[in-house]
Amino acid sequence: MDERDTDSRPRFVARIGEVPAGKSKKFVLSVGGREVECFVVHWGGGHYAYVNKCRHIAMSLDWVENRFFDEDGRYVLCATHGALFEPTSGECVAGPPFGKRLIAVPLEVRGDEIYARVPQAFEDVL
Repeated sequence: MDERDTDSRPRFVARIGEVPAGKSKKFVLSVGGREVECFVVHWGGGHYAYVNKCRHIAMSLDWVENRFFDEDGRYVLCATHGALFEPTSGECVAGPPFGKRLIAVPLEVRGDEIYARVPQAFEDVL
């Protein structure tokens, strides 16, 4: 894969306060000439972002458009397999890919704006 096909510029995701605590928002990154769906969650006072792909079978996690948390609002849920992931680390704590982690998307905050960058190991994203 040619790295020139990856947009290395930070991508605006949201403003601080736009994603309420315990909620999420989808966004797209350009990786290897492809658009890769990602999501940011606001959890425990921080923001964390991941590629929207289960580590068990490469399927989107959200069970309803842009809904990533389980019924209790404690874990990120894979709607297909029922796997549960820690929102702060992406680690699977229950379900088929137990012990694996979601692919984290680096975030940076500039003033009141949140930006995302393509993960360094972008070959894992495709």
